[in-house]
Amino acid sequence: MTTRRALIWLKRDLRLHDHAPLCAAQSCKDALALFIIEPDWLQSPECAAQHVQFTLGCLAELRQAYAVRGLPLVVRVGAAVPTLEALHAAVGFTDIFSHEETGPGWSFDRDRQVARWCSSSGVRWHEFAQHGVIRRLRTRTGWGARWQQRMDRPEPELSGGFHAAVSPDQPVLPDCAALGIAPPGGDRQAPGEAAGLATLGSFLAGRALGYRQAMSSPLSAAEGCSRISPYLAFGCLSLRHVHQATESAIATTGLRDLAWHLQGFASRLRWHCHFMQKLEDEPAIEFHNFSRAFDGLREEQFDEARFAAWCAGQTGFPLVDASIRSLRATGWLNFRMRAMLVSFASYHLWLHWRRPGLFLA
Repeated sequence: MTTRRALIWLKRDLRLHDHAPLCAAQSCKDALALFIIEPDWLQSPECAAQHVQFTLGCLAELRQAYAVRGLPLVVRVGAAVPTLEALHAAVGFTDIFSHEETGPGWSFDRDRQVARWCSSSGVRWHEFAQHGVIRRLRTRTGWGARWQQRMDRPEPELSGGFHAAVSPDQPVLPDCAALGIAPPGGDRQAPGEAAGLATLGSFLAGRALGYRQAMSSPLSAAEGCSRISPYLAFGCLSLRHVHQATESAIATTGLRDLAWHLQGFASRLRWHCHFMQKLEDEPAIEFHNFSRAFDGLREEQFDEARFAAWCAGQTGFPLVDASIRSLRATGWLNFRMRAMLVSFASYHLWLHWRRPGLFLA
């Protein structure tokens, strides 16, 4: 009988807790974890230096947390399939465990290539649902009930540690400079699961008081919003954990006003998966108009000067310019102002949405 050796492939799930691939990998004799810094990601138009810096910070924390449990975390720079081939030759893993990913087009293509490689190499690839997005969904009927069912399930728990697979050298993590990226300036949120849990905790414990009003203004939203968006985007927090922690806070707080504001926040957690589900079901909307009736309306009239002024916060419209400049300085902007920026770019400046969208990304 072949000894099973696990490779836990991390993508947008940079955490220790509520991690189904980690738990499932414990069924194998030994294991190691892998994160790939992919050139397709670094070169993609939606990647920014702050994303890379945040990811590297998450990996540094995670490498230590995994090591305590006997699990090596290997970080490699390169395309996914050649990286997996080289690691397979070195350690002979038999199974890959990962979360499903709903991401931009390059990640869809990457996953298809990995699936073909696994099939040709005799490697079993086990994918697990990451949140409420349902793969191969045939109808949205009943989607809300299925979301609720997933979010209410108990979080899987690790049972002890790991038997570490023999792994290749684990060099010091690269920094932005080593990857050819200029480090981001300005104030940025701290990376990692611990910072994510602390940020969520402070919101549920009291920062949420006033949330329903505070989220609208770019001034009050900086403190009044949850500020967990980067931790959800890179998987430092699972949506299930956020959902269950929020419901628990609603049920146990003695402050009626705080519970009311948290209920508003809880409803927006569904939006997270609702809009990702649209991309999962129809990946082409990353590149094409959602309503194809508008194809050709603006594509041939893109005004570069207007776009440059919008990106620089120099349109002459104070709220637009202040929002852009704040986003550039901090890497964060509340969602109402993001909506305002896109509406202004599309309607007032008559710019096709794709490039403003990539700038905001």
